[in-house]
Amino acid sequence: MAQYKLLIIDEIGYIPIDQLGANLFFQLISRRYEKGSMILTSNQSYGNWGEIFGDPIIASAILDRVLHHATTVNIKGESYRLKEKRKSGLLSQHPDEPKRETL
Repeated sequence: MAQYKLLIIDEIGYIPIDQLGANLFFQLISRRYEKGSMILTSNQSYGNWGEIFGDPIIASAILDRVLHHATTVNIKGESYRLKEKRKSGLLSQHPDEPKRETL
């Protein structure tokens, strides 16, 4: 992986990562550290990475390497996919709003 100029990993934390996966991910990040660019995306805050990887120590080691030379872009707001569906009338309410039941 070090021969590639850019490594993109999308949706970190979408599914939980077991101990083996966490160890392999740490090895990947360690090998890439200061050797090539990375783009990582996640819907989870850095504070949740201990839960994602099932181990706060390995999560801290990963974040230490990832964030050392990083620029973090925090995007807040509604999913653009859901927003487009709502505009077209396919979704009628915001997902955070409680559903109203009629009797």
